[in-house]
Amino acid sequence: MKKLYRSKKDKKIAGVCGGLGEYLNVDSTIIRLLLIFLTFLTGLVPFLLTYLIGWAIIPIEEEKKS
Repeated sequence: MKKLYRSKKDKKIAGVCGGLGEYLNVDSTIIRLLLIFLTFLTGLVPFLLTYLIGWAIIPIEEEKKS
């Protein structure tokens, strides 16, 4: 089963968009652009709340054991 994690290697702030991109098999740049577009549609406060909640509840990616 696939799990959602914040990305350690593909992050700009907290790795939320990078983790979503990895989870959905989509380039994280597309996720970031969608979030910017949604910010213009809904305003800054809903975006910040959503991002901060994601930052708080999505666990950080674990190191792969080799």
